[in-house]
Amino acid sequence: MSADQVDVLIVGAGAASSVMAARLAEAGRSVLVLEAGPERKLEDLYSSQIWARRLKWGSPHIADKGPGSIWFNFNAGHGVGGAAIHHYAIWPRFRPEDFREQTLYGKGCDWPLSYDELRPYYDLVQAEVGVAGDAATEADRPPGDPYPLPPAPVFAQALVLAAGFAALGLRTAPTPMAILTQPYKGRNPCLWDGWCDAGCPIGALANPLVVYFPHALKHGARLQADSRVTRVLTDAKGERATGVEYMHRGVRRTQRAKLVIIAAFSVETPRILLNSATTHHPHGLGNGSGTLGRYLMGHASVGVYGMFAQDMQNHLGVAGGQLICQDHFPKRGNRAAFGSLQWALALALKPNDLLGIAMSRADLFGAELDTFMRRAARNLGNMVAICEDQPLADNRVELAAETDPDGLPLAQVVYRPSDEAAALAQEAGEEGIKIMKAAGAQEAWKGPVGCQHIMGGVRMGSDPASSVTDSFGRVHDVHNLFVAGPSLFPTSSSSNITFTVHALAARAAQFIASHWQGL
Repeated sequence: MSADQVDVLIVGAGAASSVMAARLAEAGRSVLVLEAGPERKLEDLYSSQIWARRLKWGSPHIADKGPGSIWFNFNAGHGVGGAAIHHYAIWPRFRPEDFREQTLYGKGCDWPLSYDELRPYYDLVQAEVGVAGDAATEADRPPGDPYPLPPAPVFAQALVLAAGFAALGLRTAPTPMAILTQPYKGRNPCLWDGWCDAGCPIGALANPLVVYFPHALKHGARLQADSRVTRVLTDAKGERATGVEYMHRGVRRTQRAKLVIIAAFSVETPRILLNSATTHHPHGLGNGSGTLGRYLMGHASVGVYGMFAQDMQNHLGVAGGQLICQDHFPKRGNRAAFGSLQWALALALKPNDLLGIAMSRADLFGAELDTFMRRAARNLGNMVAICEDQPLADNRVELAAETDPDGLPLAQVVYRPSDEAAALAQEAGEEGIKIMKAAGAQEAWKGPVGCQHIMGGVRMGSDPASSVTDSFGRVHDVHNLFVAGPSLFPTSSSSNITFTVHALAARAAQFIASHWQGL
């Protein structure tokens, strides 16, 4: 063993990584986190749309081969904090049926764990992070502790849109948010200025910089930015991971470790494992099943907009929306398409950028756009439908012919929304216009179908013949190699994913800490 060997090497500095680092450092393990992007601190974050773009993915890029788009740049993150530094902090739980789709409906596949097994970690994480909401008003919320904080305030836009839902017999509830509504554990509450996707410099929005990484560093973990891992190293027999190779400021280096956790973004994690092929693992490390990189998923999403006579106060609130409707969550509802669907209402708006006011009418230019913007700045209401995707083997991450500056193959994404997701999005857009008009909109329209939240590619399962890892993220083929993050998800639900990412990471970290001698 070399002097610089660490107990735990974690690749990536996002949500899952932060939880694993904190838990394992607290358990007395030496932990090193390697992050490909730059260092981030709260004081570096600015409420600016230009800054928000800098938090997205940096080079090297990916090769996007379609036929659809998974919206990689919108979803990915770059730098310490990862995508969780610009996420919108909508934190509903996955439902019990999400874990048993094959058994219950003959669709997708079952998870190798149940909701009841994950529930204690949902409860633990929400208490640590400080989730705000009103569990009693959420439609069919699964069992769990009430939220530790009261819900966020509701402004004019949400009140108007909620009336439209009520007119159609649909229920709304405060959105469960990992955003503080009052002081909590030394952190400040939100200002309700809607700059979530530019980071949160006051620490009201839960991200790795304010919750778990400070705890990890306090217990001795180290975090090194500008260190892009290229591959996982294994022993002569290919049976155990021995560390990683990485690039740091143009220099190729190696880091030895007793245990390796790949917690990179959902596209980068399979890329690293595919790039780690050896004679013992010719098709990629952990790819004994042939499923590595496959079953990539994203939530089909459609924005719906309405122009109203009254002032909607659409600049107030949070980027993720003030209210949620989950009446369409049951997968066997009155819809023709299979799968769950949820609505997020009254997202705080900025003048431009991808989800801004101007892009709600991307067909307008010049004087027409100016007229629209002057009116919409006060009178525009908006909401978004998030639709479940189905896992398809052909949706995948593979190695591209193009290479990055270090000569390694880029990740190539081949993706299309499942037929079910596309049908759900179509139905949601039509329903959304009806809701807007019921709320009193003078005009109502929908935007194109987009993609939120990237999952899959390294899916967990009970059978090594059809999955890459077990329920704790341990790679079937290499028992001291773990994966953390949404790349593990076997199915997508329609719930936002970051809460579940945290819960899975907390469960896996506890397993590693308590079974260390056997790993």
